[in-house]
Amino acid sequence: MKTIAIVGRTNVGKSTFFNRLCGKRLAIVHDRAGVTRDRKEATGHLYDLQFRLIDTAGLEETTALAAAMWRQTELAIAEADIVLMVVDARGEMTVLDEKLAKSLRKLDKPVILVANKCEGKEQQNNLGIFYRLGLGEPIGFSAEHGLGLGDLFAKLKPLFPAPKKQDDEEDVLEESDEEIIEKPKRPLQLAIVGRPNVGKSTLVNRLLNQERVLTGPEAGVTRDAITVPFEWRGEKILLTDTAGLRKSGRIDDSLERFSAYDTKNAIDFAEVVILVLDANVPMEKQDLLIASRVIDEGRALIIALNKWDAVEHQKKVLNDIKEKMVSSLQQVKGLPVLTISAKTGYGLDRMMSEVFSIYKLWNKRVPTHKMNTFLRAMTEAHPTPVAKNGRRIPMKYMTQVSTRPPTFAIFSSNPDQLPESYLRYLSNGIRETFGFVGVPIRLNMRKRENPYADKSKGRRKVSEEKK
Repeated sequence: MKTIAIVGRTNVGKSTFFNRLCGKRLAIVHDRAGVTRDRKEATGHLYDLQFRLIDTAGLEETTALAAAMWRQTELAIAEADIVLMVVDARGEMTVLDEKLAKSLRKLDKPVILVANKCEGKEQQNNLGIFYRLGLGEPIGFSAEHGLGLGDLFAKLKPLFPAPKKQDDEEDVLEESDEEIIEKPKRPLQLAIVGRPNVGKSTLVNRLLNQERVLTGPEAGVTRDAITVPFEWRGEKILLTDTAGLRKSGRIDDSLERFSAYDTKNAIDFAEVVILVLDANVPMEKQDLLIASRVIDEGRALIIALNKWDAVEHQKKVLNDIKEKMVSSLQQVKGLPVLTISAKTGYGLDRMMSEVFSIYKLWNKRVPTHKMNTFLRAMTEAHPTPVAKNGRRIPMKYMTQVSTRPPTFAIFSSNPDQLPESYLRYLSNGIRETFGFVGVPIRLNMRKRENPYADKSKGRRKVSEEKK
């Protein structure tokens, strides 16, 4: 698949252009200049063309952060087969435009000049000034309104080979003696989340063994959720770095709200989530709120205590955090709590092993006959409560209806009368009996219809007609 990098100075509409070619809002778009900091990747489409698309940070005046952002852009240009340089058709050509164009002219790869924000005749008449960049004829384009897609396609089409047909990937089932593990071919979706400045981006860079995302001592360096493919011991993973989540009441900036939305979206689409905590800072309510959201979404969760090498009273800190997790997150018992150091790499192998262990549990399916044997044993040990009619609530049968997360259904003729305490008793039994420790499970009561109800009504109707 061809790789296309989108480059340009700040606030020329690169992220809007990126979202237009991806067909959905993936990159954060804001009126403020310099919103994009890391390079963001996704699959783009333009008519029958499909390509890997990279959004990059805007070129701006030299600062320490701007220099780091430019290094990320240089890496994107080096990876790309085609470069799209975006300029602002509504403004004048700047020194930064000329500086970037000069460096792009030295490349031994196609460079296409795109004049964005070209919505009217005034902007169309202004395109002539961009010939001075030495990159050929500029394409008049409007990423916001989708104008100029045909002209862009005409430039890109000759650079692509004939499309190849690809077989659709399907999930496969791997069966064992004890249970069935649903094992998808697609990569594992792993998200790194947490409060600002706990070391999430440093952890991502350490796992990838490269400076893939920006880091810094100040909070809020990461804004977009950045997804990067990588392999760990032969297993394919899509690793997502996210912006830090603060308390909603403290967010008064629209850009930070967009970043928070991106992070929550990454949680929703993840399969395993690593919640990173700063081991030197006491556990806060916000950490528990993030963990609760992950669990409520049914995702497998791992707690990683970062900066462990700087903790003095390690045993006390670990015990305090585990006790708080047990008391505050009772809906999932046995959550993995691991100690790591993203800076030195301590504990990362163990953490990744735990990721795949809990992922396997998250995909585990128990045969129906074992579920019903379990149900009989549980109801014999502790019978169901008595219903309003004076009889015990009948539990007909039980089955696992889905995985990811493991979800179970119990069928009964009057399920509404079963108290929550008994459901918790059954949920705890499922965890202990089948080993679903540390993963969220869902237990639903379903009403079993009486198969003779309609027949009895029919018999009554016939007898009435005879009378």
